[in-house]
Amino acid sequence: MRSKNKKRKPPRWKTKLGLPDLDNAKAAVLASLHSPESQRSYRHAIDEFVGWYCSEPRLSFNKTVVTRYRIHLEDRRLAPGTTNVRLAAVRRLADEAAEAGLLSPELTAGIRRVKGSKRLGVRLGNWLTAEQARSLWQLPNAGTPKSKRDRAILAVLLGCGLRRRELSDLTLDHLQRREEHWAIMDLVGKGRHIRTVPVPDWVKRTIDDWLTEAGVTNGRLFRRVCRAGTVWGEGITEKVVWHVVKEYAAKIGVSKLAPHDLRRSCARLCHEAGGELEQIQFLLGHVSVQTTEISWLQTAAPRSSERPDRD
Repeated sequence: MRSKNKKRKPPRWKTKLGLPDLDNAKAAVLASLHSPESQRSYRHAIDEFVGWYCSEPRLSFNKTVVTRYRIHLEDRRLAPGTTNVRLAAVRRLADEAAEAGLLSPELTAGIRRVKGSKRLGVRLGNWLTAEQARSLWQLPNAGTPKSKRDRAILAVLLGCGLRRRELSDLTLDHLQRREEHWAIMDLVGKGRHIRTVPVPDWVKRTIDDWLTEAGVTNGRLFRRVCRAGTVWGEGITEKVVWHVVKEYAAKIGVSKLAPHDLRRSCARLCHEAGGELEQIQFLLGHVSVQTTEISWLQTAAPRSSERPDRD
């Protein structure tokens, strides 16, 4: 018998994705990300897009629709950086849908060609002066367990330049004494980059006051404190750090101050005190020195360029 030549059927690409398809693509996107911050940001961005996409009657997932979504984001007066992050998440969603055989390569390529919002200039962000920073961390009166904890949190944010997640994940094992100085050792930061952060003596004293008051001997450094003043739980969340900063920033009359602004304040105060650009980059855990130089310090030229070139 002669075997019949069977023609392979061309793949049947979809133009409209249902909620199960979008959920599968979303799960694939999140699984490809290692940083908890990136996962949180992309999860929020994809959820917003899916909510908008499913609210319309059977939209096709193509370049035109994603362009309409960009216009929708711009109409909400979101910052260009925020809009571009949302669009980056949508592009990753399209890539994973194409990998799963749901979208054609042509549709995916069209979605990737959607231009982001133009960013005009660089936002300076918010930061504190030396006097404001001193007033902020000294504001908790240190008479109760909560005030001692809050003072230690503010001191670590201002003196060590940690991110919210890094502070909430901090353990007693991270604090070690090396060469007669205290430091946070082997801190795993954004992108799984590992660094060592020096701890100033005044920051260490606030930490010791909190540990003595709370009786913490192992595990997470910071714990929850109920209204009655009882220390409980195994740690704190990033939202606790957020509320601590907001509470005391309002008391010193600084509006719209976020935990990340204390990290920026740490960098700028170090720079004003004569700290080298490379040292500040290592302190913050930035991969690129340009990130430290332009986005955080807003310097026109790297300070290292003022010195002779080194081999």
